[in-house]
Amino acid sequence: RGSDVLGAEQGGKLGRDGGMSPVARVAAQAKVNLLLRVLAREESGFHSIETVFLRLTLADEVIVRVGDQVHERSLDCAGGAVPSDGLGPTESNLAYRAACAYADATGWPGKFAIELTKDIPVGAGLGGGSADAGAVLRALDALSPAPLGRRLAEVGGKLGADVPFMTLDSPMALAWGRGDRLLPLQVLAARRVVIVIPSFRVPTKEAYSWLANDRGIYESRSAVLSPADLDTWEGVAAVAQNEFEPVVSRRHPEISGYVEWLRSSGALPAMLSGSGSAVFGVFATLEGAEAAARAGASAPRDVTARRITSSTAARVQRVETSS
Repeated sequence: RGSDVLGAEQGGKLGRDGGMSPVARVAAQAKVNLLLRVLAREESGFHSIETVFLRLTLADEVIVRVGDQVHERSLDCAGGAVPSDGLGPTESNLAYRAACAYADATGWPGKFAIELTKDIPVGAGLGGGSADAGAVLRALDALSPAPLGRRLAEVGGKLGADVPFMTLDSPMALAWGRGDRLLPLQVLAARRVVIVIPSFRVPTKEAYSWLANDRGIYESRSAVLSPADLDTWEGVAAVAQNEFEPVVSRRHPEISGYVEWLRSSGALPAMLSGSGSAVFGVFATLEGAEAAARAGASAPRDVTARRITSSTAARVQRVETSS
């Protein structure tokens, strides 16, 4: 749906005078990490990373309203992926914090209303919160009288390592540092992805603590990754690695079982996403993905509890605006 059809029933909000509040609607696409290396810990306490981000078609929906008809800063959350215990305080939500950060950086807007419909599982390493934050930043920039453009990633960098990528128009990128050094990559042919969502979550802080405990003092390695290594799925499969995977698997042995099951089903690569707990497998054929999604007796225990089928994204969904 284009912005020309976004009327009141599509997200615009009529004011008392009959006017419309400016509104932006955008899909906040999930991500997976095709490579994730955790490097040295900086003096700030944060770790540097090297990672390859790839967006999926799985997405939350974000609607942002500004203007005279918006009288406060607000966030409303709904959707099937909202946990039974909720998403926590509004002030801690990344989408809300993103809007505040944009306002702090630019002086605009004073008030905003965010509506968030969650479809990305929470606490699974699929970047749902970061995707929402990036979507809010992109939405506000589309509505702004003085957009930040490429500087949007700088604002995102203050919110988390995944957020700068979520401000880009590229569905795939190589990232370093705290995720703020980004190189957009050639888009790979779209493939189906089967995602296994365990019944447990892995808090990111705990995952980093486990990693530090298991490997001790970090020793620098000389591995060099070239964009040319990532221009085919075969190249990606050859370098695919997630340093959190063995660490999380030691605490949750189910993870290694999910990975092996996906590989035996034909996925390449198959691995943990982010710090977990989601495990994903990329399938070259639709038939392979559908067979894995339907698998019953051949799947490890609990795999049948929750599986999602998605696709790698060929593009980043554009922001639709109306006023």
